[in-house]
Amino acid sequence: MSSMRQRNRIVWGGLVIVLLLGAGCRSASPSHARGKPRAAAGGDEASAQVADAHAHYAAGVIHEINHEPEAALQEYYQAALADPSNEPLIEEISPRFVQNKQPEKALELLKRAAANPEASGVIFAQLGFVYSQLGKTEQAIEANRAAVKKSPGSLMGYQNLCLNYLQNKQPAAALDVLDEAGKQQKADAEFLIGLSELYVNLGMQAASLKEPAHARALLALTRAEKLKTINPPSRLKLAEGFSSLGEPAKAAQVYLDLLKNFPDLPLVRARLAEIYLRGNDHQRAVEQLEGLVKNDPTNPQAYYFLGSIAMEDRKWAEAIEQFNKTLLLNPGFEQAYYDLASAQMSSGKTSDALSTIEKARKKFPQNFVIEFMTGLLMSRQKAYDEAIRHYTAAEVIAKATEPRRLNQAFYFQIGAAYERKGEIAEAEKYFEKCLELAPDFAEAMNYLGYMWAEHDMHLDRARELIEKAIKLEPKNAAYLDSLGWVLFRLHQPTQALDYVLKAVELSDEPDATVQDHLGDIYSALNQMDKARDAWKKSLALEENDKIRKKLEPGPGK
Repeated sequence: MSSMRQRNRIVWGGLVIVLLLGAGCRSASPSHARGKPRAAAGGDEASAQVADAHAHYAAGVIHEINHEPEAALQEYYQAALADPSNEPLIEEISPRFVQNKQPEKALELLKRAAANPEASGVIFAQLGFVYSQLGKTEQAIEANRAAVKKSPGSLMGYQNLCLNYLQNKQPAAALDVLDEAGKQQKADAEFLIGLSELYVNLGMQAASLKEPAHARALLALTRAEKLKTINPPSRLKLAEGFSSLGEPAKAAQVYLDLLKNFPDLPLVRARLAEIYLRGNDHQRAVEQLEGLVKNDPTNPQAYYFLGSIAMEDRKWAEAIEQFNKTLLLNPGFEQAYYDLASAQMSSGKTSDALSTIEKARKKFPQNFVIEFMTGLLMSRQKAYDEAIRHYTAAEVIAKATEPRRLNQAFYFQIGAAYERKGEIAEAEKYFEKCLELAPDFAEAMNYLGYMWAEHDMHLDRARELIEKAIKLEPKNAAYLDSLGWVLFRLHQPTQALDYVLKAVELSDEPDATVQDHLGDIYSALNQMDKARDAWKKSLALEENDKIRKKLEPGPGK
């Protein structure tokens, strides 16, 4: 190499420094600075090699600044060839060749670096990885074994070995490798957390090893937890590891400890809320969600979860308020429309619920939920023709897109709409379909049985269905009244009386229909004073001309 050429390359290196200072952050990444060629230890030849490496490295940086990644990579390659003992540079460049689908060049650089007696475990681990990518399993295992021997406190070699054995269909050997890593007494938290993740992954890859792998993963996390010097990012990983391994209490404690030092971390509060929700601990979930919205009042997801909790707790007004906030912040949050309408419907605000669903209908494509909920709301308004029209539209959509939605609850609602409309044959068809899908659906058995009793038809089958419903829910007042009414229709008023009296006893509040039935049964038993008393109670609860006529004195009285 001529001295002029060498001087020119040194000038390029100086020019790069000037350019980098002038360009600010547009230059190469900090990782490139870590891999920058070093000064020569001594000797003319060594100095020339290092200078050559500096020149190629500088040229690579220039190409990066000019958005020429291919040319930059080739210059870095030449820099690494010129200075094979520069591990930071080779550690930086070899993965880029793998990503660029040039693993042979990465292999060349790593083999040259590994020939150095002082080569680190990281170089051997990268070499093992490249061998694995090239399908050379034996060489990969040998290199990764060397990585573990040279750097037993680094997880990379163990990780690569585990993968080698899994690819070779040797899961037991993979487990042995991870157990070997677990024996490291001076392992830091990051090592142990990473080891736990490897155990979990092994359990996913080899089902037969899932139980022991998960037990060891939990042990690794427990060891990490005891190391008080864990940094916040690792603590987050620790908590997420506990959570994924079915230890929500431990995960929650780690998150809570984090909150003491970092009270404004939204991710931590979100994770805590998720844990508490899964554990059905609504009070603590609400505390975290309220903390979230205090720090970030524009978080629609937090308001949505607050609304969902209020829904579960049957706090309809609160649910409506939270869902409205959700939609104010995110008008495109489709599910929130349906949940808001459900809360409005449950609180008796049917018109508001219809308005909410109509907003969703204008904003989103026609779908099952919109049609089904409209059907429910129309039934609430006793517009049964409209309800059936929307239920039918929902059924057509579901058959084409989501057949699983056509379950017993769906057919129950259609059956109820037809019954209230007075189309008994159609109602019967849908209730029978409902019971085909769910033979133990007590509410459907009771509804169908009572409908038959009301119309004085299929009384034996009606009795059979209602008795089955009562076996499932022996203290259900409505079912007991239904059985009493069937027995009355079967001309068995004495037996009927016991069931209806029990229904009166178990009812949460007085019921006009039950009192009417009781009056009819007493009348059939010629206990007219008690019959009139029951009918009067029924009228006091709900005006009914038919019952009023029963109280009118008959001819000659």
